[in-house]
Amino acid sequence: MNNTFKVGDLLDVKIEKIVPNGFGLAFAENLTVFVPLSAKSDKLRVRINQLKGKTAFAEISGISAPSGDRTAPRCPYFGRCGGCDFQQLNYAAQLAAKVEIVRDCLTRIGKINYEPEISIIGSPNDYEYRSRAQWHVDTRRKKIGYFQRKSHEIIDVEICPILKPELQEVLTELRETIEWESFWSEIVEVETATAGGEVSIYSTEIIEPTEEISLAANGETYLHDATSFFQGNPFLIEQLTAAASAGASGAVALDLYCGVGLFTLPLARKFGKVIGVEGYDKAFDFAGRNVEQAQLANIELHCENVGDWLKENSANLKNLDFLLLDPPRSGTEKEIVEHILKLQPQEISYVSCEPSTLARDLKMLTENGYSINKIVALDLFPQTHHVETVVRLQLKS
Repeated sequence: MNNTFKVGDLLDVKIEKIVPNGFGLAFAENLTVFVPLSAKSDKLRVRINQLKGKTAFAEISGISAPSGDRTAPRCPYFGRCGGCDFQQLNYAAQLAAKVEIVRDCLTRIGKINYEPEISIIGSPNDYEYRSRAQWHVDTRRKKIGYFQRKSHEIIDVEICPILKPELQEVLTELRETIEWESFWSEIVEVETATAGGEVSIYSTEIIEPTEEISLAANGETYLHDATSFFQGNPFLIEQLTAAASAGASGAVALDLYCGVGLFTLPLARKFGKVIGVEGYDKAFDFAGRNVEQAQLANIELHCENVGDWLKENSANLKNLDFLLLDPPRSGTEKEIVEHILKLQPQEISYVSCEPSTLARDLKMLTENGYSINKIVALDLFPQTHHVETVVRLQLKS
């Protein structure tokens, strides 16, 4: 049996399952092999392109026997574009893989043995759903699109099947009307967002003002624009907010990383008082306007770094009923989790777009007085391995 491998070797493998980062997991002669763009039960010939001890990363060279989970990708750039990495999977297989990714992170990173079912809410649209996008513009080579896989090379993209039609129209128009010579920089970033048929565009090299747009959901109206974060799949906004706050009520709730107020407004319908904390001033401004528009007098907003605000104010927060946090992909800071543990809210709702950092933070919470009541996954990002997860935790009596 040959146990010596080198970059460039060809291996015949069978994919056992899909694991975090969307890789297929396979084994070959005491070697663990990770294969992107594969499907569970695929029989593949793969070429090793990276070795780390007894772990290899490989690319598909050929498909010997395709999995029943496979389907034809809709995008002509699939495999080259670094955006979508699940278009080879039918939608049911995508959902199943995402549940397993969440569970894998809980077990392996969080050391959490969560036995109940993790349900997942699929997107009504698995294509033409995305209401936000960032396009990279190479002004010298006259390209507009996304980064190539494992590269900062820009792929010139004419059609992106996951974009909402309004954004596809903007992409098409931009390609047709762009004045390449008007840009100073070689690489320019363009942020776009759409809601209610309106479109917002922002770039440091576009002089036109960034339009505001508004989305109606949960019986609320949310003003925002291309510069302020807002969930990129409008078809699941109501399910997301319901998963994060259903059944919650009480006197005081704290909403950390509150953004433009996506969760703040519905929480204010359930609690006597809601405190929202957001560090990005533009999002904070929109949150204030959204609160004013909703005519809610029981919301108190603070524009400050979440960690700094907790350090200054946690001593004054007594008998906190509910705490919701929706941090960036990197998760929250250890110091913030420590402050939360000192606050001892009766219930915590953790909203996360990255299962690995979620599991890391849950480990600290569950080792210090909290138990997990429920986990719900939501497919806000069809055709990619990314998944949104809402975890509801209760303080042990």
